[in-house]
Amino acid sequence: RGNCLDNACIESFFSHLKTENTYFSSCQTEEELHKSIEDYIHFYNHDRFQKKLNQCAPVEYRHTLAA
Repeated sequence: RGNCLDNACIESFFSHLKTENTYFSSCQTEEELHKSIEDYIHFYNHDRFQKKLNQCAPVEYRHTLAA
């Protein structure tokens, strides 16, 4: 039996996706929606700074840990 903390990271991501992208998007087709989501995922991983990651984007933070 799972608990809510098992999925906390992905639930947080989906919350950001919905509030920062989907609710403000005016996609007319399924293809536009897919492109919008892909663009947001790239933004989230490469450009969106996160407080928990010392004000780094996830990819940038991963590179600093690997160095």
